[in-house]
Amino acid sequence: MDISRKEHIISEEALIIRHSGEIPEVAYHNSIYHLTEDPEGPGLELEEGDLVCLKQAVFERYQWIILRDLDPENRDRQIYRGLERCAANWQRLKLFCQREAVFDLNGFREQAAVALKRFLQAEYMDVKSGKRPRSSINCTFSTLKGLAVELGLGPGDIPKGIEVLCRG
Repeated sequence: MDISRKEHIISEEALIIRHSGEIPEVAYHNSIYHLTEDPEGPGLELEEGDLVCLKQAVFERYQWIILRDLDPENRDRQIYRGLERCAANWQRLKLFCQREAVFDLNGFREQAAVALKRFLQAEYMDVKSGKRPRSSINCTFSTLKGLAVELGLGPGDIPKGIEVLCRG
């Protein structure tokens, strides 16, 4: 198999990962199996360089999922999974990046921190003003605070009184 054909097949798998479900690492491992061991797959021998494209797709998918759940515009949409899932996905992304030692989270951490701060401000103001009848925050204050700390936010970045909007 020529190199351009191999690259094309791998890039198609990366596209599948980028549009996969809620846990992109599952799609990543399924892709590796399909590419290398699946009797109906192409039977490729992958080198570390071949995996970079697939790992990048996992990274990008996690970013999309996390930012989706930090967008206040999504609170009433079916795609919204909430801050509980967002915190879990942040941990999954962090562990993936540590394990793979490929990506630096600092740039995305800053982006996610800004998004979380904006989300919390919108949520607090919308509930306080009556625009939203109830909070869409589906996690405990401890989980929320942990996510905020992980993203580099301090106590002053979290609206005072937000804990009453948290679960339990």
